[in-house]
Amino acid sequence: MYSNDFESAFSHFLETREYDEAENILFSAMRQAFIAGWLAAGGEPPNKGRIFQLFSSEQEM
Repeated sequence: MYSNDFESAFSHFLETREYDEAENILFSAMRQAFIAGWLAAGGEPPNKGRIFQLFSSEQEM
């Protein structure tokens, strides 16, 4: 079991920008590895089109 100081420091680290960046990099690496395995197993490549479209907040009359 870890000390309260360790747990507090780790909790603080999880709230930093550096942790978010590292998590995003790891997620991207896992996604790319999964896609490679998916394609190797004969799966269809993922769509590369837009998944959403932004609309202007201005109303046209």
